[in-house]
Amino acid sequence: MNNLVNKVQLIGRLGMNPEVRTFENKNTMARMSLATDASYKNADGKKVQEAHWHTLVAWGGAAKIAEKYLKKGKEVAVLGKLVNRSYTDKDGNKRNATEVHVSEFNLLGTKED
Repeated sequence: MNNLVNKVQLIGRLGMNPEVRTFENKNTMARMSLATDASYKNADGKKVQEAHWHTLVAWGGAAKIAEKYLKKGKEVAVLGKLVNRSYTDKDGNKRNATEVHVSEFNLLGTKED
């Protein structure tokens, strides 16, 4: 059981260009969304396609790579870990978010993509 770690690997298409922010301490963060596809057969035997959306967050060098190379629609493979966080929205409501904090990106597809 000691070998279990928080590790996520996803392959999908970016749903947006990375939103990049640089903070006062010079740390850079990129946030973007990734769609992964899933399919199954319903009770009638028909194939159903679904998209699952994931929020990706990259820091430092990974954020700079995202800013330079990633664009909406690009197919990418990501490696990271799941992070759960709580925050208060602008209306004062407590919200929870699950994000994938990305450590590696791999561009997939062709150069034309």
